[in-house]
Amino acid sequence: MNNKIKILIIGGTGFIGYHLAKRSLKEGWDVVSISTRRPKKLRYISKVKYIICDITKKNILKKKINKNFDFVVNLGGYVDHSDKKKTYESHYLGLKNLTSIFLKKHPKSFLQIGSGGEYGKSKSPHKEIFKGKPLSVYYKAKLLSSLHLIKLFKARKFPSIILRLYQAYGPRQDLNRFIPIIINSCIKNKKFPCSEGKQFRDFVFIDDVIEAIIKSLKNKKARGEIFNIGSGKPIKIKNIIKYINKKIKKGHPLYGKVKLRKDESIKVFPTITKAKKIINWKPKTSFETGLKKTINFYYEQAKSY
Repeated sequence: MNNKIKILIIGGTGFIGYHLAKRSLKEGWDVVSISTRRPKKLRYISKVKYIICDITKKNILKKKINKNFDFVVNLGGYVDHSDKKKTYESHYLGLKNLTSIFLKKHPKSFLQIGSGGEYGKSKSPHKEIFKGKPLSVYYKAKLLSSLHLIKLFKARKFPSIILRLYQAYGPRQDLNRFIPIIINSCIKNKKFPCSEGKQFRDFVFIDDVIEAIIKSLKNKKARGEIFNIGSGKPIKIKNIIKYINKKIKKGHPLYGKVKLRKDESIKVFPTITKAKKIINWKPKTSFETGLKKTINFYYEQAKSY
């Protein structure tokens, strides 16, 4: 009889999903991933069982999830947020489909990856008690998902955990994200447009994000709670661009060519005291160390093309 812990990762082929699957295997767990497509070569792991399914299709989803899991982590949802209907359905209705299935399957922990964007324009540092007014359909869907999960915990003791994530970064992130764009533009010695870089954002390295997920899943005290996951130390965007530019010694940032959105906050960062206190988590990777590892990864990638 197999007594191994079983984890289901919704969105296991994405950036965070890949790293979580790797770590889960190191923990000695059985890993199953559900996503709408097979993983790219860069994110394929032979020991992971991949199931192709759209979480908005409830009846098909029910058939695909035909066994019990100890842990469920929801990283699913449409990544192109330009289609508002698909964004809303995949992030909120998809989550509701999952909870309706798992209410009957009784996992030990059901962890939802939320976002710091759920706080809207609330003044930083964000605390978990803040009631946010999200500025986009994506963030609104994330907030509705959080509220739904907390409601289920209170009414049915469903083991909901919500991690509100800030700017995760690291190796194998999608190339259209901020840090990979800057790194690759510099490696290719390109001129690239950017804002004046006056904004401050909170970045957290992928290994620290995964550690927060693992610690939350294993901790009974995490159930029914929302945790901010970031560094708690905002960094000026211009300083990041300058640092990468200096390290790579190539590339030409064109500051001021990208205008800030009207509703864009200048400073966005959380307080992470609650995560420190309840799940005994704090980020261990300095931004400099995390960036070096990330730059090295994309350097190696560039060589292989």
